Amino acid sequence: MTAASPINRSDLADLLAFYASAGVDEALEDAPVNRLAEAAKPAERAQMAATPARENVQQQPPSAPSRLDMSRLPDAPPPRAPSAATVPDEAQAALARQLAATASTLEELRQHMAAFDGCNLKFTAKNLVFADGNPNADLMLVGEAPGRDEDLEGLPFVGRSGRLLDRMLAAIGLDRTSAYIANVIPWRPPGNRTPTPHETEICRPFIERQIELVNPKVLVNLGGPSAKTLLNTTEGILRLRGNWRVHTTASGIAIPAMPTLHPAYLLRTPAHKKLAWRDFLEVKAKLRGLG
Repeated sequence: MTAASPINRSDLADLLAFYASAGVDEALEDAPVNRLAEAAKPAERAQMAATPARENVQQQPPSAPSRLDMSRLPDAPPPRAPSAATVPDEAQAALARQLAATASTLEELRQHMAAFDGCNLKFTAKNLVFADGNPNADLMLVGEAPGRDEDLEGLPFVGRSGRLLDRMLAAIGLDRTSAYIANVIPWRPPGNRTPTPHETEICRPFIERQIELVNPKVLVNLGGPSAKTLLNTTEGILRLRGNWRVHTTASGIAIPAMPTLHPAYLLRTPAHKKLAWRDFLEVKAKLRGLG
């Protein structure tokens, strides 16, 4: 589609759909900006910007007294306080560990997380995405971070990935009333970018305490980031999946954990759904064996 061609609504719809899937959900400016025009004559713009400065130097000798009436100027604004949405430091990491350890119930943990300002992701997210499902369930599933749909609704796995996860659960006779679902990161990273290692470490105490309070019989790690964070490993998910591991809580409780492929990955790579199916059959057998 060129500037001279008529507007094709289907092309526009496809373009908007691409932007949405890429995490673009806000316009930066009201009017389009011609970046090519801005870059056309950089030397000319630099010369124009420098000319007034030279003229001012010629017109105003250094020793000339200023005619500016300082009494008419407003008071200088006070120094700006540092933005709250800064990269968290070790003090904030320690606070996260303290808050997580003192939570005696899931509701108390949720309140602590809602009040916690030590993670910069909170200030760009719309909602805290705490959990969904049954906290008394035998099965707990943990993903990495919320996406756009999850951020809007405040619930994990409610978009396309969530619908696929619901079908995966149904295939082994479960649903959201018989499973508990959460994420390692409770706030959506801007544009669905990958959380930084520092952001993950800040949030780690909260998800580890959440697992400890739920105390499931079986834990499923959805995707590599969840598996690496909660199983303390650096192996890739294709090597990890299908093999039982153990997540050990702070109180020493060992929980069988099955790393498997994230539903979002399966949507991009449908041929690997058969691998996730095998993993979920293993989970079903384990739950049956633990009774």
